[in-house]
Formats: sequence, C-alpha cells, structure tokens
Amino acid sequence: MRNLIIAVVCLALAGFLFTAWKIQRDVARGVDGAVMMMSPYAVVQYDGVSATLTGELTVDGIRARIKGYTDEFYIDRIGIDTPSFLSLMKLRDMEKLVTSGDDFLPAYFGIVVEGLRMPVDADYGSEAHSARLAKLGVQDSLSPAAECTGKYGLSPSALLAMGYEEYDLSMSALIRHNSDDYDVEITSSSTDMWNLELELKLVGNMLTELAKGTRYRPKMREMRIEYTDESMNERIVDYCKRRGLSEDEIHTAMLDSFKFMGEDNGIEFSENILDPFVEFLGDRDTFILTAKPREPLNLSQISLYSPKDVPALLLLEAEVR
Repeated sequence: MRNLIIAVVCLALAGFLFTAWKIQRDVARGVDGAVMMMSPYAVVQYDGVSATLTGELTVDGIRARIKGYTDEFYIDRIGIDTPSFLSLMKLRDMEKLVTSGDDFLPAYFGIVVEGLRMPVDADYGSEAHSARLAKLGVQDSLSPAAECTGKYGLSPSALLAMGYEEYDLSMSALIRHNSDDYDVEITSSSTDMWNLELELKLVGNMLTELAKGTRYRPKMREMRIEYTDESMNERIVDYCKRRGLSEDEIHTAMLDSFKFMGEDNGIEFSENILDPFVEFLGDRDTFILTAKPREPLNLSQISLYSPKDVPALLLLEAEVR
C-alpha cells in the first residue's frame, strides 16, 4: 500500500513537472517573440519563466532599456496569479474556451509586478515630468511650495534631495467575479514612500462586460482607497524646511497639493474630506477615502458633473488611522 501511495505521488509530481515545463516553454517562446517585436523600440533581456503549484506564472529577472535613452529599469518578476496550477492549465486553452461560451474564468485572476526598479533621475522619467508640466501649462511649478510638495508631481531633483535614489515599486491587481458583480483589488507600494490599497466593486457579469471591448463602460457600486505614508510626508516636510518654508507654509502647501490632485481628477473636495486630510498631515499614517453612490454609477459620466458636485454624487467620505 505504501509503495502504491509513493508511486501515485511520484506520478503526480512528474505530471506537474512536465506540464509546468511545457507551459514555461510555451510562454518563453511567446516572450521571445514579444522581445523581437519590441527590439526597434527597446532592448529587453530576462532570466526565465516560472510556474508554481499555487497558480502563478511569471517572467523573471527582466532588464530593459528604451531606445534613445541610457538608463535601464529592472523588474524582479511580472506575470499572472490564479487560484491553482489547474487554473493555469485551463487558461492555456482560453481561445477555445471563449468561443465555447462557457464561463471559463477562475475564482480570481490577477496580475503581479514585483521589484520594478528605476533611478529617480532616469532620463525617461525626467522627460516625462517635463512633458507633464508642459501639458499642465502652470506658472508656479518652480516655486518652493509647489516643488517641494510635488503639487504637479515630484521632480527628480526633489526626490534626490529627499534621500531617494531609485523607485522600488510592486503592484498586484486582482479581479474576483460573481454572478452579478465583480471586485477589483489593487495593491501597490513604493519602498520608503507609500502603500496604496484600492477596492472597487463593479456591477455586471465580468465575462459579458469585457466582451464589449472599447464599448465597455463600468458601473461602480463601491470604492475604497487606503493610503499609508511610509516616511514620504516626513521627508517632504524636511525638504520644504530646507527650501525656506515655515511650518504653516508647509501645511498650506501640502493641503494645496491635495486639493490640486482632486481638481486634476475632476473633483473639488468638500470639508468632510479636507478635515480628515489635515488630521492625516498631523500625526496619522493612513488616510482612507470611500465612495458609495446611491445607485451604481457609470464612471465615464463623472466628468459630466461639476467638480463641486462630485463628492455628493459619489457620497465621498474620509477617515484617518
């Protein structure tokens, strides 16, 4: 009996290893093809592809440089996350499953990016920051208050002055589907900067909605954003002081930057949002923003409303921790 159990385990292990090898080989071929297609625009190298029993399939050890720029960026691993290895096997036949009309989606499907690292003063990042300032057309981007708080985005020079040498970002996006709605969970973090968690509940059947392609207009039922400071606020305050701002001026500048972030997204924050944010700037680490509209809201229609009316439309609330 014991020998039979051992034989079954060995066969199962052999089956997993063979299937994992086949999946990794097929994915590696696809990645190699993608690298070839990107060769006119970027130089990309990677260490390999891995699949796990827990349902992850990742491309590992990526090093890339965009043509025309000198600075590289790195990704420890990037790929997909599913409930199990069996889910990965099922997704291999996605095209066939889509045409069958069956609900082939696993209980959840996720995208994982770990260890995305790039210099804070990378040439492509500096160019992107300059392009954003030019697009905004603002006149005060070089003022101490706007520059040290990152009102229009923190510049490479500001980040270096705060003690940062590189971004070290990680992100995961997970979609869980039910019969009549689905949840989107996004977590992201940047070492010694911040952590962000976003939970979004959308109505409808995910398979049906995504099949609409560009015609898809998601309707939001609920949203929750949790932002945790990981020393960035302290560094901003210290840098602003070195730029000659008083404590009151720093407080005003940070609040002004938060207001602009809302305006840039079509929202004029009301006092019930601003008051908790002021408390967050004081002695709290976490700022939480929630939205629970009375009826599911088409996200593409928010821009049709006056920024002043959006908080009431979304029933925005804020708290700190």
